[in-house]
Amino acid sequence: MSSPSARVDPRIVRSRELILDAALQHFLEHGFLEATVDGVAAEAGVAKRTVYNLYGSKDDLFRAVMHWATDTAARFVADHVDVVEGSIAGASVDEELADFAVAHARAVVSPRVIAVRRLLVGEAMRFPDLAAEYFERVPSAVLAAISRRLRRLAEAGELSIDDAEMAAGHFAYLALGAPLDRALFVGAPEQSALDRAARQGAAVFLRAYRAPRA
Repeated sequence: MSSPSARVDPRIVRSRELILDAALQHFLEHGFLEATVDGVAAEAGVAKRTVYNLYGSKDDLFRAVMHWATDTAARFVADHVDVVEGSIAGASVDEELADFAVAHARAVVSPRVIAVRRLLVGEAMRFPDLAAEYFERVPSAVLAAISRRLRRLAEAGELSIDDAEMAAGHFAYLALGAPLDRALFVGAPEQSALDRAARQGAAVFLRAYRAPRA
C-alpha cells in the first residue's frame, strides 16, 4: 500500500491538465514570443503563481506543452496507422493499401496534429531538440509503420520492393504530399477530397510496385 505522502494530489493533476490544455491553445494562437504566462493562467482559470509553481518559466511551460502534445500526436498516429498494420481479412492488396493510405492521411491531417506541426516548425530554431523529438516520434514513426506494412506485403508476394524505407517515402508522398502542403499553408481539404487523393496515390504506388504475376 502506498503511503499518503506518495499519493499524487488530484488538485495538482487537475491544475496541470487545465494549464497544459490552455497553454497549447494559447501558444498555437500567439506563438512563443507573443504568448504570456498571464494569458495562459487566465485561459486555464488558475492563478499565475500556480503556473510558475508547476512549470517555473515560460520556456519550461512551452517544453512541457510540446512534450505533452508530442505524446498525444504519437498516440493518435499509433491508434490510426499502426492499428491497421495487420492483414485485413479477405482484402485484396489494392483494398488494403487504399484503406491504409486513407488511415495515414487522416492521421497526419488531423487539425491538432497540423497545428502542433506548424508551431514546432515556427519555433524550431529556438527549440531544436523539441522539433527533433517530434520528428522522430511522429513523422518517422509513421514512415516506420508504412515500411513494416510494405515489407509484409512484399514477403507475401504482393509487392516487388528492394528498399522498404524508400518505398515507404514514395507511398507517403503519393498518399498525402499535396494535401499535407495545403493543410499546412492554407487549410485542410474536405475529407472526401483527402480520402480520394489518398486512394489515388495508393493506386499509383501499386502501378510502380506491384509484383509481376507469373
